[in-house]
Order: sequence, then structure tokens, then C-alpha cells
Amino acid sequence: MRKNRSLLSLFLLAIAGSQINNSATAQIAGSNSQLDGRQNTITTAVPFLMITPDARAGAMGDAGVAMPNDPNALHWNVSKLAFNEKKGAVSLSYTPWLRSLVPDISLAYMSGYGKINDRSVVAGSLRYFSLGQIQFTDQFGNSTGNYNPNELAIDLGYASQLSEHFSLGIAFRYIRSDLAGAFNQSQSPVRAGNAYAGDISGYYTNKGRIKLEGKRYNLNYGIGGAITNIGSKISYTSQQFQNFIPINMRVGGYTQIEIDKYNTVALALDFNKLLVPSNPIYQRDSTGVIVIENGKPVIDKGNDPDVPIIQGMLQSFSDAPGGWKEELEEINISTGVEYWYDKQFAVRTGFFYESPNKGNRKYLTFGAGFRFNVFGIDLSYLVPIQTRNPLENTLRFTLIFDFAAFSSQNEADKVPAE
Repeated sequence: MRKNRSLLSLFLLAIAGSQINNSATAQIAGSNSQLDGRQNTITTAVPFLMITPDARAGAMGDAGVAMPNDPNALHWNVSKLAFNEKKGAVSLSYTPWLRSLVPDISLAYMSGYGKINDRSVVAGSLRYFSLGQIQFTDQFGNSTGNYNPNELAIDLGYASQLSEHFSLGIAFRYIRSDLAGAFNQSQSPVRAGNAYAGDISGYYTNKGRIKLEGKRYNLNYGIGGAITNIGSKISYTSQQFQNFIPINMRVGGYTQIEIDKYNTVALALDFNKLLVPSNPIYQRDSTGVIVIENGKPVIDKGNDPDVPIIQGMLQSFSDAPGGWKEELEEINISTGVEYWYDKQFAVRTGFFYESPNKGNRKYLTFGAGFRFNVFGIDLSYLVPIQTRNPLENTLRFTLIFDFAAFSSQNEADKVPAE
């Protein structure tokens, strides 16, 4: 797809410029004129790290921190992998982006894991976000070449059971964000940003029984928590403006009821919060211009967001200019329901909620899953509520390859017929 330089400018403002939340310059030029406790969306660099990559969680309102038997757990909570029933699997996912507007923006995700022993597992993943092809031009409108902006992340994780019911996991991540290639036609040339990050997570799972209407049913449940993308800031210019990446905390639970031998119903619920500084409210003079002292804007309410990483994480729990009410608004809620028949066919639905003051994303999700002997397929579809969403009117897909089933099938094929 070919786009002109004007679209490039809009794109960089929407994808790169609006992601800068700790640079004073970016904040002054941003939406701080509306930071009055009503609209104060938290933005970061490389937000593609927060996009749900797999169709199963995508069909359940983007809930996934505690869902069991998940080959895509490296994105959500790597510690879950220690309790996966399979010895190993590979998952391939594809998510079209802005499909109703442009044909060539997408997220591709490959994730895999393998058990070292009964208690430990290693995992890896590759995430690639393609932003289509852009045509660069000079100030006279002459073409200077085409470029395909892209972002990627490479992950490596490890998880281990510490007891029969509890596991811990860690993951390491390399992030590269190349939004403008060699577009250096300004005093502040844009360059690719690089960052390094890590995750830490825990998972508890157990079984029990529940009595409903005089009948007893088997119950499987899990509780998970993860802090992800704990890492360095990222810069896109030679001026070294440093931007927070989406350091994120997610906690949630999953409960599955076995109705009978063939039918199960499960509920997942996640709570999610970015651990990056909130935008403050700046003082303004009588003409509405932000007051600058000693080269920095003067803060009226809230805290200075230009702080080190750990301080920013701790500060994120109490720095909203609207107080605790606004802090609670920074928590997103994801919930979903999943029905399985004979562990071979699933239908799913979910709901995602974000406060109107923090982005106002609200949408319903739907999906289905199929499991065969070696392969599995998941599909999801998103229906936005009130505000539009980049995934509306698109299907996303996940293909799962089961190593254990493949190995068993090969062994069975080798046995000579009597």
C-alpha cells in the first residue's frame, strides 16, 4: 500500500508522538489542555506489546492471565506453562489491524514451549507488527523511496512448579520499534528505538467440587498474576527523549465447571493496570499557556512523570491528578466465558471495559475453537461498543501444533499391523 508524507506525519503523531508520556516537550504539545480529571489517557511507546496476540484470549474479552492449557502463555503469564497438560506445542497467530481502512497492517505472533521435566518448562516467542508500506517524499513532493515501518519483540521464558499447586515464571524480552526507517529530513532525525524488558509472574491452580441444585460438579480453578515489560525506556530521536514502555500489572482468575463427561463451562476475569506515570495537570497563565520554570512545565496537580523506571512504577499507584477515584479508573476489566464439548469444540464470548476517562474502549468479543489430533484452530471476532476499534469487522486466527500428539501418532504409525 502506498501512502504519502502527510499520512506519515499523522501516523507518527498517532503511533509515536502520542506514545511519549515522560518527555516534557511531548506532554506540552499533547493533550494536557484537557487533563482536568475528565480525560487523561495514559500513553506509552511500543503499545503493540499490549495487543492480545492469540484468538482464544481475544474471544474472551482479552482475559488470559489465569487460563490453563495455554500455548500463548508467554504473553500473559509464563508461569502457567508449568502446569500445561501437553509436553510441548507451537502456536501461530495472525491479527489483521485496521482492516476496514487499510489492507496491509497486521500483527503476527509465534509462540512455543517445551517441558524440560515434569515441573519445569522453557518457552520462546516472536511478535512482529507490520505497519504497511509508506512512500517518503521531500519538501517538493518528490519520492525518496518506500519503507515498511515495523515493530518486533523476541521473548525467552522459564517457569517451574514450586509445589503441587503453585508455580513461578520469568521472561526476558528484546524490543525494536522502527517507525520511520532512515527518515532524517529534520533537525531531530527519527531512528529505530530499542529496549530490553522482563516479566515476573505466579500461578496457583487447584481442583475441588461444588454443589449446585443438589448435584456435585468437579471444579478446576486458577489464580494468576504477572508484571510484564519491566524494562528500559525507549527513544526515537537523537535528542534522547526517553519514553516509558508499557510496564503492566495483570491479575485474574479462571474457574471451570465439569457439567458431565463431555461438557465444561468456564469463566475468566482479569484486572489490568499500566505501571507508568499518569499525565499531570500543568499550571497555565491567563492566556492558557503552560507556565515554564527552569526549563520545565509547572505541575498543578499530580506528579512529575519524568522519573526513573522503578520510581515511575511505584508512583503509578498514587500519581493520578484526580486522586484515588482516577487511580481506580486506570484499571481495565476483561471477562469471558468458554464452553467446551468433549475437549474438541469450544465457543467463547467476552467483554472488555475501560473507563471513558482513560480511553473509553468497550467491546464484545466472540469466538470458537477446534481441536483435532495434532492441530488446533481458534478464531475470534470483535464488536466495538460506542467507540471504534482497530479490530472491528476482522477475524483473528491462531493455529496450534501439538508436539505430544504428533509424536504419539508417529509411534502408532510405526507399529506394524498384525
